[in-house]
Amino acid sequence: MARVLSRDPVDIENILALNPRKQTHATLHSTAAKKQVKKQWKRNSDKNCSNCEKLENNFDDIKHTTLSERGALREAMRCLKCADAPCQKSCPTNLDIKSFITSIANKNYYGAAKMILSDNPLGLTCGMVCPTSDLCVGGCNLYATEEGPINIGGLQQFATEVFKAMNIPQIRNPSLPPPEDMPEAYQAKIALLGAGPASLSCATFLARLGYSDITIFEKQEYLGGLRFARTKQRPYIPRTENESRILHI
Repeated sequence: MARVLSRDPVDIENILALNPRKQTHATLHSTAAKKQVKKQWKRNSDKNCSNCEKLENNFDDIKHTTLSERGALREAMRCLKCADAPCQKSCPTNLDIKSFITSIANKNYYGAAKMILSDNPLGLTCGMVCPTSDLCVGGCNLYATEEGPINIGGLQQFATEVFKAMNIPQIRNPSLPPPEDMPEAYQAKIALLGAGPASLSCATFLARLGYSDITIFEKQEYLGGLRFARTKQRPYIPRTENESRILHI
């Protein structure tokens, strides 16, 4: 008879909880807290932007990735998948960077995009304009190597571009009860002023939680605020009836 290692019953719930799960809410970290923490591990010097040029009408820093599928796979394979993941510690959205890069390395582009968009609904835009050299890339453990740090922004844009080409419509979370069975509080009217990144992200997370009457008020003819203007993206058009109901523009 095999030796009994423990007389306690198996706690199956805690064992299953060890598996990664998608978050149902945003993980918020203030910019001040991130700046303070990153001083402990950041590998490149901070930029002094006291004399930086204003970027409202300047698109020179937009990072249009040149990563093909072959280039993205090669870049993803270079990632060390660090246990401490200093790149993730630097991301204001706390994006699980090593997980989505692993998905790309396995050619699971849908899974990579799902991981990105679960924490950051504006993953494609951030892949183009986010100052990665001062954030996630600045903490990469490969920063001092000959080939340099991982092109995290390029990989993020690659995954979300592939997902965009899939043209998969957004749907209501199937795990939620039907709208008529939701508590009355979830039927309350919610108004968000300005269709910038904050309002779009807020509306997305509220809709995932089951709130069904969300209105975003925007005076411009496009959504996205400054991010839209800087990336020159086309106006966002809801692709499903559910999205049209959530975003009353």
